[in-house]
Amino acid sequence: MANYLIIGGSSGIGSALVAQLVEEGHQVFATYNTHPVTSSFSNLSYYPLNVLDETLNLSFLPEKLDGIAFCPGAIQLKPFARIQPADFIVDYHLQVVGAIKVIQGALPALKNAEQASIVLFSTVAVQLGLNFHSLVSASKGAIEGLTKSLAAELAPKIRVNAIAPSLTNTPLAAGLLNSDQKMEANAERHPLKRVGKPEDVSAMAAFLLSPKTSWITGQILSVDGGMGALK
Repeated sequence: MANYLIIGGSSGIGSALVAQLVEEGHQVFATYNTHPVTSSFSNLSYYPLNVLDETLNLSFLPEKLDGIAFCPGAIQLKPFARIQPADFIVDYHLQVVGAIKVIQGALPALKNAEQASIVLFSTVAVQLGLNFHSLVSASKGAIEGLTKSLAAELAPKIRVNAIAPSLTNTPLAAGLLNSDQKMEANAERHPLKRVGKPEDVSAMAAFLLSPKTSWITGQILSVDGGMGALK
């Protein structure tokens, strides 16, 4: 049994990841932001955490932590000319600085594990280049750079990888998938002809957290229905 911290574990991909890890019998420490969540499982606990706070209270963590998945994100698709510079700063603080604060706060516990794993999240838009994605691509591009740098610095005891999904049917993407027409149009953009499910992405996250990937680090792994590689 391993100890895992899932930031943003109350909905979407984070929630699907929590469910899988709990089912596998691991001890899971999950966080929520604004909507309190309770658990009926002895191996799952939820804690309030806002990654935008100046300091984070991670006192609930165990002495040894085997892995972290940082799941909070934002999707704002706008023409570049309509985005304020301050919007980039807010997005960067949520998706990049938030991850940095969590990793720094949990580093002593990660170092106490025989081998630990950190999983971050990027997007297919960073490498592919998509209209109206400058805001999310800027911060997620930083996540990819952070992934590779930390993977080098924290080896060999701590592995660091990132997942780059395409559009996934989560509450975060609800505005992009809130009609049959939008769902069908977005499905057609993918070679596999469907929109991703939270479980498609969380399965990869659980795999990267596990010892099964003990020889994988510094990678950006695409889970995108083929969108980033095929035409």
